[in-house]
Amino acid sequence: MGSVRNKQSRSVTRRDFLNTTGAIAGAVGLAPALSAPFVSKALAETRDDGHLYMQTNETGNAIIHYHRSANGAIFEVERVATGGPGSGLLSPIYHVPRPNHFEGAGSVILTPDHRFLFTTNGGDNSVSSFAVSGEGRLALLDVKPTGNAQSGGAKSLAYAPSSGTLFIVHTFGPDHLRLVSVDGKGKLTARPEQYSVGTTEWPNRTPTMTVLSPDEKFLIVGTTFDELPTKKNPDGTLILWIPHGPDGKLHVIASNAPDPDGIVVFPVGGNGALGERSFHDAGAPSPFYIAFLHNRPDTLIIGHAVGDGLSMGRIDADGKIRVDPLVPIDTSAGRPSELCWMAISPDDRWAFTTNFGYSYLSSYRIDGAELAIAKDPACPKVPGDGTFRAINGTVSSGPSDSWITPDGAYLYQIYGNASKLVGYAIQPDGSLNEITNVTIPYNGSQGLAGF
Repeated sequence: MGSVRNKQSRSVTRRDFLNTTGAIAGAVGLAPALSAPFVSKALAETRDDGHLYMQTNETGNAIIHYHRSANGAIFEVERVATGGPGSGLLSPIYHVPRPNHFEGAGSVILTPDHRFLFTTNGGDNSVSSFAVSGEGRLALLDVKPTGNAQSGGAKSLAYAPSSGTLFIVHTFGPDHLRLVSVDGKGKLTARPEQYSVGTTEWPNRTPTMTVLSPDEKFLIVGTTFDELPTKKNPDGTLILWIPHGPDGKLHVIASNAPDPDGIVVFPVGGNGALGERSFHDAGAPSPFYIAFLHNRPDTLIIGHAVGDGLSMGRIDADGKIRVDPLVPIDTSAGRPSELCWMAISPDDRWAFTTNFGYSYLSSYRIDGAELAIAKDPACPKVPGDGTFRAINGTVSSGPSDSWITPDGAYLYQIYGNASKLVGYAIQPDGSLNEITNVTIPYNGSQGLAGF
């Protein structure tokens, strides 16, 4: 599609935003605990405190750029079209309207130097690149198809600065992983390489997200299903057990249950090309989210959507992963919890889990080689509009991607079915206090990245 620059972005300047006191309170969405004088004082500050970005994932996809004030409050600055369609209201996995449509994580990312922002477009499996100005504003540079032909599934990104390579994960294979090269001006070039996370026994596996090891030597992919869910019980709940194999015995479709192959590791070459994959035991079902600690490049935390907890793992110089025992959350509300997203504090002291089925977050304390529950739940449940039920049957607002500020003071969380992006102040005991919220597009909003 070549180079494109958006001419229809909607923007709000700080001066425009400060014109009326009433507009301030509404757009910032501060929680009732914050008084109007406090809001006015915070917004009167002139320094540029930070930026947060989220894709709407609507049919006409756009990136929403939020300004983030020193007190954690956010307000919308602009919406910039991506040049490609989002997946819209229909889930490509479940074929029904629901939050978190493409069951993935990390669909919006920034380069480490904050020069470029990348996003997926799940509606046509394309990727968009943006230039990021010193004030955080976006300008669309390029849009390119990823090469995967099954629409609705481009959902997770990782970027290797040394080779200028974007890795894109898709729901549907066999080409689950496609590569795109990025030049020094943010222009994109689709590459022919394609890679699968399927096995001979389970060719239709569903990956969720990918992360690059800090040394850029390995690309790690999380998975959730060995086979896409296609059948439901009479009450509408998903059937997670299916006949499989020559004997027709029931087998749970959650990955790594019991086959010890839920994590897929690819060695990364100097030009970004991937080597022969290897499969590793995640230690529990559905290793949905994988994140490296910031200060220990060989240590990673794994969030298990069906295992209902976190585990700590380590990767050696050969790419082999060893995982410690699972530390579960409270599942008395029903199983699975669909613990699908996670954020780790910059000092590696805390891990916050997003429990899709429960409509709230839980927190873990990280102490050396030990994981322990800190607050479960870490915040009150955020109700949705009552139209969505999780796999466990509970009514949920479908929280998905989250992001922690570089100073570790605030966490932002998407609640798709509640049409809210909520900001929390992180407390010394691992609990979360809501301080701000803004209205976001219903059900579909995806991805959070900031600086």
